Amino acid sequence: MKIKWKNTYVRMGVTALLVVCGGILFYYLLFHGSNIKTAINTLNGVLMPVMFGIILAYLLTPVLNSIEQRILLPLYGLRAKQVTAKARRLLRGGSILITLCLICFIIQLLFRMLLSQIVPSIQNIVSNFDSYVNNFTTWLNRLLENNPSIQQYVAELIDRYSGELENFLNNTVLRKSSELLMTVSLSVINFLKVLWNFILGLIISIYILASKETFATQAKKLTYAVFERDGANVLINNVRFAHKTFSGFISGKILDSLIIGVLCFVGTSLLHTPYAMLVSVIIGVTNIIPFFGPFLGGIPSVVLVFVVNPTQPMDAVYFALFVLFLQQLDGNLIGPKILGNSTGLASFWVIFSITFFGGFFGVFGMIVGVPLFAVIYAAIRSNVNEALLKKKMPLSTESYSDIEYITDDGIQPRKEKPARRRRGQEAAPDQELRSGQRFISDTEEWRYRCADSREKKESEGNPQADSSSAPGSAAESADRAGE
Repeated sequence: MKIKWKNTYVRMGVTALLVVCGGILFYYLLFHGSNIKTAINTLNGVLMPVMFGIILAYLLTPVLNSIEQRILLPLYGLRAKQVTAKARRLLRGGSILITLCLICFIIQLLFRMLLSQIVPSIQNIVSNFDSYVNNFTTWLNRLLENNPSIQQYVAELIDRYSGELENFLNNTVLRKSSELLMTVSLSVINFLKVLWNFILGLIISIYILASKETFATQAKKLTYAVFERDGANVLINNVRFAHKTFSGFISGKILDSLIIGVLCFVGTSLLHTPYAMLVSVIIGVTNIIPFFGPFLGGIPSVVLVFVVNPTQPMDAVYFALFVLFLQQLDGNLIGPKILGNSTGLASFWVIFSITFFGGFFGVFGMIVGVPLFAVIYAAIRSNVNEALLKKKMPLSTESYSDIEYITDDGIQPRKEKPARRRRGQEAAPDQELRSGQRFISDTEEWRYRCADSREKKESEGNPQADSSSAPGSAAESADRAGE
C-alpha cells in the first residue's frame, strides 16, 4: 500500500509521531544523559583509529599530491608514454611509499634531536636542579638584604603560609601518593593506547590515500542522491571552501612554526643561551597556536633561562627581547607571506575563536579554532548578504557607518546633534525623529513618523503650495471674504 504523503491526515499523523518521539528523546536526554555520554565515549574509543587515519590522510594529502604531480608524473612523462590506469596505480603506490619514507625520516630526525639534545638538556636540568635552586636562593637573599621592607613582607608571607603548606603536604600529598602512582600508571597505559591507535591510523591512512579520489567521488554521488541539485551544489562548494581554509591555514602554520623554530635556534646559539635546542623546540611548537602561542612558549623559556643563572639576569632579558623581535618578525613579515589572508578574520575574532574552542577542546581546539570559526563566520556573512540582497539593501559595511535609517528613498544619514533648547521651548517634530532620542513603540509608529517627516520636507521645499493649502492662510481668508 502506497502512502499518500500529500494527504492532510497523513501529515498530521507523521507530525504527531515526530512530536512524541522528540518528547521521549528529550526526556531520555534530560534524565539518562550519562548513558548516552558513556555510549558516545565507547563509540569514540572504537572509532579512534579511523579518526587518526582520516586526520593523518588529510595532513599527508598535500605532500602526496606534490610528490605525485611535481616529481613522479614529469619523470613518467619524459618516457613519452600514456598514463594508463595501471600506471596511475603504480604512481600512487610510489607516491605513498615516498611520502611514508619522508614522514619516517622526519620522525626519526625528531627523535634523534630529542635523544641527542632535548633529553640531555632535561636530564641536566634535573641533575642541577639543586644548584639552580641554591643560585636562585642566593640571589633572592641578596635582593632581600638590600630591601628590608621587602624582606619583612616576605617573612610575614612565609610565616602565614608555612603551616598551611605543611598541612597540605602531610594530609594531602602523602595520603594521595597511591592515587598519584595509579594516575601515573593510567597515563602510561593511555599513552600506549594512543600509540597503538596512531599505528593503526597510519595503516588506515595508507588505504585512504590510495583511494582518496574514489572516496571523494562517492561522497559527491551520495550528496546528489540525498539533497536537491542546487542544495547539493551549494554543499559541495562550501565543503571545498572549508577544505581550502583548513588546509591553507594548517599547512602554512606548520611551515611558519618550523621556520620560527630554526631561526630561534640560530639566534639562541649566537646569544649562547642555555639549552638552546630545548628552548627553540618549545618556541616552535607553541607557535602553532595563534596569538597565545608566543606567550605560552616564551614565558616559560624566559623563566628557565633566568633560573639557570639568576646572577646574570641580563641573559634572560636579552633572550626575552630576541623572542619579542622574532614574534614581531613572524607576525608582520613571515606569517603574512606564508598564510596571507587565509582566514579573513579580524584580530578580535581570532582571540575569540581561540578562547572559545580552546575552552571546549583544549590545545586541539586552540589550533583548529581559527579556521573553524573562519568557516562559520563566512557562512554567517553569506546568509546576511543574501538577506540584504533580497531586501535590496547595500552590502558594503561602510554604507552603514553613518546611517540614521533606510527608506524607499535610500539611506538617510544622521544629522548632527540638535542644539540644546531652552526651558519651555518645544522641539521640532523632525528633530525628535532624526535625533534618535525618542523610543519607538512599533513599526507603525515608525512609518507614521517617517511619513510625517517626509511631508514636512515637501512642504518646506514648496512654500507656495504650503501657503495655499494650509488652513488659515491668506488665500483661504480671501475666499471666505468673497463668500
